Amino acid sequence: MDFEFSEEQIAIRDTIRQLVQDKVGPRAAEIDEKSEYPKDIEKLFADNGILGIPFPEQYGGISGSSVSICMGIEEIAKACATSSLILAVQALGAYPILVAGTEEQKKRLLPVMLNGGLASLTITEPAAGSDATGMKTEFRPDGDHIVVNGTKNFITNGAHADLYTLFGKWSGIADSKGAISALVVAKGTPGLKVVREEDKMGLRASSTAALAFDNCRVPRANLLGKPGDGLKILLASLNRSRPSVAAHALGIARAAFEDAVGYINERRQSGQKIIEFQGIQFMLADMATDLAMCEAWLWHVARMVDCGAADFGVEASMLKLRASDLAMRIATDAVQLYGGYGYCKDYRVERLMRDAKITQIWEGTNQIHRQFIGRSFIRK
Repeated sequence: MDFEFSEEQIAIRDTIRQLVQDKVGPRAAEIDEKSEYPKDIEKLFADNGILGIPFPEQYGGISGSSVSICMGIEEIAKACATSSLILAVQALGAYPILVAGTEEQKKRLLPVMLNGGLASLTITEPAAGSDATGMKTEFRPDGDHIVVNGTKNFITNGAHADLYTLFGKWSGIADSKGAISALVVAKGTPGLKVVREEDKMGLRASSTAALAFDNCRVPRANLLGKPGDGLKILLASLNRSRPSVAAHALGIARAAFEDAVGYINERRQSGQKIIEFQGIQFMLADMATDLAMCEAWLWHVARMVDCGAADFGVEASMLKLRASDLAMRIATDAVQLYGGYGYCKDYRVERLMRDAKITQIWEGTNQIHRQFIGRSFIRK
């Protein structure tokens, strides 16, 4: 349905599709098997302007459009979910700066990413996951600097980022929500240490790191907004990122669906193709219908972001919830349709099923999103 998209968006999609076909797809199985962060793919994206898609042209970027970002992420995720996170987290890490940064901060910090550097959103802590208000990382003002102490974990791009958009609590503010603040920390800041990288079920080569901040002195000029503005900045950033999280999940779902359809059109049992069994056709009907409707909702919410909608939190949660549940269901059903072969690494549906699971967990567990959506109907 190309008529729904602008010529620029279609051009971005087609450029990425060609890069994925030529460079990313052929590397996907090896990237997963070796579990090594794909620096070559990062460089490929940087050299071809892909990492500039999240940024408006006025700052030297390619687009800044949520629709364009989602198109890119979905296309890459179809071939390699790990590689698509490089672009997805680039956008996610940049959103706090785009949402709350001053013009001076944007002109100073965004070029780091536009020149090939990576961003990383840095929120989660051992005792603060879906409830970010439980974070313990401390920001203590000290003249022209802010001293940071604390730990973070499950930080995507954590071992490779050049800029960390870090959330912590401002010392001296007692309120657990009102103390949350946002700060940009540069790679190489004394006291910033990558403690470890996680060994994961899926997205094996994506860097998921634990970080320690030990008396890190960060220029106060890197504070986004005012002390205590952090929760507002965080929620605005996460809402803007939810379409891209859904695009990542739907890329996995689309790949699993297409692989399964191709396989059962060839595989024969009991003298006929598997696809000729009515029960299998019913499975495909449900998968195809749900996928089409969820992708339509993706473009709807992405356009809400691009049109500057002020309140789309419920719609964004609905999208993330449904897309991630669908990715896990379609990937699981694809493995089932492959039978015993689907459980073997010779076919990528095994990898897609492993990659799909995390989409139900990160960016707020799906239980949290259901609670948020349900609460929205309580009359005040």
